[in-house]
Amino acid sequence: MDKLKTIDLSSITWKNIKDQGLDLDYTIAIPKNIANELLKELDESLEYFTGELSQVRVFGKLYPLPRQQVAYGGPGITYSYSGTTVPALPWPTPVLALRDFLTTLKGIKYEFVLVNKYRNGNDHMGEHRDNEPELDSNYPITSVSLGQDRDFILKHKDARKSAGAKIPIPPVKLTLEHGSILLMNPPTNSIWYHSLPVRKRVLNPRINLTFRKMRTK
Repeated sequence: MDKLKTIDLSSITWKNIKDQGLDLDYTIAIPKNIANELLKELDESLEYFTGELSQVRVFGKLYPLPRQQVAYGGPGITYSYSGTTVPALPWPTPVLALRDFLTTLKGIKYEFVLVNKYRNGNDHMGEHRDNEPELDSNYPITSVSLGQDRDFILKHKDARKSAGAKIPIPPVKLTLEHGSILLMNPPTNSIWYHSLPVRKRVLNPRINLTFRKMRTK
């Protein structure tokens, strides 16, 4: 995807969103025509995990993931969450081009990406924090969204506690748009949960790529 190299980085304007431990940077960085081509290329070329890797473990039982998923990265890298360990497959050309674009944009070279395809509004992501020990918490997790706009909800960990300990901190809601980039800067992922809820009226697909910096061994 050589057209990513033609984007004028000086024209990109970031919106910073801060709250109690929340630190986000958001922008629509990829012009619509390039985002459309990139979405088409990814949709035609990516093959998602099947079998046990297309399932999630909840209280010891396996359930189908409510989305499609695949992972890419450097040799030997794996990523574990919810009792599941996924291997990083070799970088496909369009995903590698996106990673290199982010390196040029923010000066961070990511070693791993988790790709999720939400086929329609029934596909979703439950509340969670990306705070696994293999992630380097000194760097942001960077999320690239292509396709259907979707709501993204963040909730402070103290707002999820039981009644007596619960603190009334309002959730933060964003709309992740086609061609957008979201940086979840530290310490966001240690304090705030995030989710992509079901939206029954949404009919079109969305592909999301979350680039992660891994700890060096």
